[in-house]
Amino acid sequence: MITVTEATASAGALKRLSDEGVSIWLDDLSRRRIESGNLAELVATRYVVGVTTNPSIFQAAIGSGEGYEAQLADLAVRGVTVDEAVRMMTTADVRAAADILRPVYDATGGRDGRVSIEVDPRLAHDTTATVAEARQLAWLVDRPNVMIKIPATKAGLPAITEVIGAGISVNVTLIFSLERYREVMDAYVAGLEKAQAAGLDLSAVHSVASFFVSRVDAEIDKRLTLLGTDEALALKGRAALANARLAYEAYEQVFAGARWQALGGARANRQRPLWASTGVKDPAYKDTLYVDELVAPGTVNTMPEATLNAVADHGDVQGDTVTGGYVQARADLAAVERLGIPYDEVVRQLENEGVAKFEVAWQDLLDAVTKSLNNKGVDAE
Repeated sequence: MITVTEATASAGALKRLSDEGVSIWLDDLSRRRIESGNLAELVATRYVVGVTTNPSIFQAAIGSGEGYEAQLADLAVRGVTVDEAVRMMTTADVRAAADILRPVYDATGGRDGRVSIEVDPRLAHDTTATVAEARQLAWLVDRPNVMIKIPATKAGLPAITEVIGAGISVNVTLIFSLERYREVMDAYVAGLEKAQAAGLDLSAVHSVASFFVSRVDAEIDKRLTLLGTDEALALKGRAALANARLAYEAYEQVFAGARWQALGGARANRQRPLWASTGVKDPAYKDTLYVDELVAPGTVNTMPEATLNAVADHGDVQGDTVTGGYVQARADLAAVERLGIPYDEVVRQLENEGVAKFEVAWQDLLDAVTKSLNNKGVDAE
């Protein structure tokens, strides 16, 4: 049994990451993790100051049924629909996690201590329904440190503005392209302007923009491998970092601009970049690649537990590894384009695939819960 002191001592790279201004969030949640005390332990020993969830995470947690038996039995007795059952279970987990993180939220003035929950992925292309779902989730969780995740689809952009304008904190997810990232920041700023016009306290509204990393390499590396030339193979593992670094450059530009100054003067919070999909997909790469190489102040890195443990064990955090790399980042993406791999096509494909994967995971979760409810003698239709 590792003591808290031993666990903290072994997490030197995580402390260095935190000291560099990177907030460490855990990209996972389950009833077992909450009730076993594991989440609280990670907060105490691994510098974890937030939690992100998504449909795939909930599918893995609830689909197994472990820890959810009693609540499933109660829901079956009540004869609820499968959609209601899923929302009751997911919001219960997020509410409990938010309570565990509440001291962090209070200590950081709302900057961290956040727990994110995503709108139904089937609504990704419906602005009005996304806004309604976001309001409903905020009401159901009923915790000040919840963040509602809205995908950065074209329909999601106006939804972000409306939800922020209502004073609800938002985690914008599934961002792959630099152009879309700028649109997301614009939607956030527009939302703050709406909130300000409505007389809301801007200091209470927070947001992160989840910029996906490893999936970019996975797709571009696949195309580089097919080309097979020395020039192509030399570019493997460079596009995702280049993309993320240029996203941070865009963040610096937007939140130093004249439009932002008026909001900043009203105590508005910058929308921090969040590095998502930071577990490496290629075993040839160091398993802490997308942590070590994306260190910059004012960012969030949300990690699956395997990556968190890897960083604690052998992470190499050597200060800011982002802001000095903009020229090289542009050169790397330009080199990929010259080889006939169109950036715009890749990021559009990744966005479509990201939404589709979450829809599939959500449907798998609905199917698993339907089976569980029916096994208890209740028709879940």
